[in-house]
Amino acid sequence: MAILKIARMGHPVLNRTAELVSDPAAPEIRRLVADMVETMVDANGAGLAAPQVHVPLRLVIFQAPEARSDPGLSQAERFDRTAPLTVLINPVLEIVGDETEGGWEGCLSVPGLRGFVERPAHVRYRGFDQNGKAVARAARGFHARVVQHEVDHLDGVLYPRRMSDLTKLIFDSEARHFVAEAEEQEE
Repeated sequence: MAILKIARMGHPVLNRTAELVSDPAAPEIRRLVADMVETMVDANGAGLAAPQVHVPLRLVIFQAPEARSDPGLSQAERFDRTAPLTVLINPVLEIVGDETEGGWEGCLSVPGLRGFVERPAHVRYRGFDQNGKAVARAARGFHARVVQHEVDHLDGVLYPRRMSDLTKLIFDSEARHFVAEAEEQEE
């Protein structure tokens, strides 16, 4: 396994539509998945898309740990808001309903920045894992957000393009000021 170089915003590989994977269970795809997992863990990311490591294929990995979900959820609600490490090859994403949810996003390809992005609150996705086995799930909350964010990479879209208010694009190092200002306005 190897830690791969992550493409940054502005690199052409991040602006193009990725190509379908012809054989999800091919040995080179399994190697790529293993390297992507090692890279994502090393970079402390929640997800990673193949174009982010300079490979223009429709392959993403992600996780939605329970620690990132709302602690007040029932066990049944928690299921679709969390996900173990997931490999999704040739994903198809379906938006369920009109409800949207806003949240802060970061990206390994846009280091040092965070942006507030509104996204559909409920999605379904399907595709294949690295063994060629079908994967299909519904997702809400952070799980839905991370899946949409990663699949966007496959279509050449970085999260700043999804933002409706660029005043909410901030440096990580300045987030404490943004939060303090927001709390003052609530009082």
